[in-house]
Amino acid sequence: MATIIDGRAVARQMRQKIAAEAQKLFAERGIVPGLAVVIVGDDPASHIYVRNKKRACIDVGFYSEVIELPQDTTMDELKAVVERLNRNEAVHGILVQLPLPPQLDDREIIQTIDPKKDVDAFSPVNAGRVLAGKYDFLPCTPAGIMALLKAYNIEVEGRECVVVGRSNIVGKPMALLLLEANGTVTICHSRTKNLEEHCRRADILVSAVGKPGLIRGDMVKPGAVVIDVGTTRLPDGKLVGDTVFDEVASVASYITPVSGGVGPMTITMLLQNTLTAARLQSGAK
Repeated sequence: MATIIDGRAVARQMRQKIAAEAQKLFAERGIVPGLAVVIVGDDPASHIYVRNKKRACIDVGFYSEVIELPQDTTMDELKAVVERLNRNEAVHGILVQLPLPPQLDDREIIQTIDPKKDVDAFSPVNAGRVLAGKYDFLPCTPAGIMALLKAYNIEVEGRECVVVGRSNIVGKPMALLLLEANGTVTICHSRTKNLEEHCRRADILVSAVGKPGLIRGDMVKPGAVVIDVGTTRLPDGKLVGDTVFDEVASVASYITPVSGGVGPMTITMLLQNTLTAARLQSGAK
């Protein structure tokens, strides 16, 4: 039976360190790391995510600002809010909660964020830096997964790594980070033929699709490490991942649960990026 990777425990340890570093930054320079989150509309899931981010900021001693805008907000109005935050020296990190209403172009909005404050690392500038391996910030979910692997002493170098999903938020940067760690990486997606064969080769399998039951036990190599990023809310309210958990856990050596696996690490790495942004903007080491 697989060892359950406890994202909550790892996140708790990391947040204690982040809080201590934030106190040190304030003591030395009078700087309080600040994160501003902009949310447009009334999507219930987005509001839950934003509340969790605000609570996490408060817990580690950060300044937190949430700007709530109506569903019919225009591009010019949203860009004006972002540009105001770009100029606000108390705000070191800016996050625009996705998804946005259909009248808003998320790519254009993300490009409006000052790259020095782009703590999601979604902008073309920061995405390019991740590709080049010369970055200040990493996308939060892939960075959180790498931190989990490190916490459990799971070696990436020389191992077969398969990433299922090719989004700009998780799949593509996840593949880059595994490659940077000297893994041999395959990216699979909705057009991949014989997905099962690719998955069975993986020593480390990361699924980030959001399709319940996609990864079954017979698709997993015995002893593989399985990281389940997918989250889907079923009609009965149950939250499930991409894996058939009991089947995969009986084959894998390590597995992340849903919830309590990758999720807590995503917000933790957002806090880490905000702390890094505050240091860089203040000239601290």
